[in-house]
Amino acid sequence: MPTHWCPFCPGSGRVPENYDVFLYANDFAALRLDNPPFEPHPGLFATAGARGSTDVVLYHPNHNLTPAQMSADHWLKVIHLWTTRYQELAANPDIRYLHMFENTGVAIGVTMPHPHGQIYSFPFIPPQVERELASASEYFEREHACIYCRLLTDELSDGRRIVKENESFVAFLPFAGRYPAEMQICARRHIPALPDLREKEAQDLAVMIKSVRMKYDNLFGFPMPLMMILRHPPAKGEHPYFHFHIDFFPIQRSATKIKYLAGVESGAGTFLNDTVAEDKARELRETEPA
Repeated sequence: MPTHWCPFCPGSGRVPENYDVFLYANDFAALRLDNPPFEPHPGLFATAGARGSTDVVLYHPNHNLTPAQMSADHWLKVIHLWTTRYQELAANPDIRYLHMFENTGVAIGVTMPHPHGQIYSFPFIPPQVERELASASEYFEREHACIYCRLLTDELSDGRRIVKENESFVAFLPFAGRYPAEMQICARRHIPALPDLREKEAQDLAVMIKSVRMKYDNLFGFPMPLMMILRHPPAKGEHPYFHFHIDFFPIQRSATKIKYLAGVESGAGTFLNDTVAEDKARELRETEPA
């Protein structure tokens, strides 16, 4: 990107002159709602119709502000935008899954530093999501209970991997995390998706996201390169086994080393994590904000 110009900044002619948060149509859309319809069984060497949408969620008009520096009140505006767009896209008959995410940091491959995230609306269930959904559904059928509720209960009982909690959400490092300092924000109440949040829960989520982002950036003293993924059930049907949560995948192993997904991770799908969840959770608990 040019160093002297940003399409997401007021004055660019591409966005309103004044905005708090803004939904921007991706200039390089991988999916479009006017594309040919998706064909789930196209056969070998055939295309399948990339009907869907790719939105850019502009978090803030300030180009140089990091997500960690945004106020909780401003994060609440982002949450409200996410929720509105989720409802709009979930009502579209062609959309089966909404993937809300943020890539942050040059090490992740981000070329645009302006604070933003993305929403990909798929006409299919992405493979990794499908695997998680299948596992949660199998547990629900077998145990007649939500695996996310069970994990949260056990994490709170153990306590060693808890990083932060408030009235509505708990942030903890999963016992079997794949990335260094991988963290999850999990709703205390069993709810499937953003539109199910009460306003107080949305406010608490904004506070939690702000706190987690500050902890990550303060851990090594610079903005943490990471992926933030909002986890939802499929857009169609009832899914009582699913429980809304947000995953954070930071790739910084230490202040000077990056976690690369090399042959074992990318080639075999087997993650090697050289950090211990209990130790890393303690580091993050002791990192500002307390």
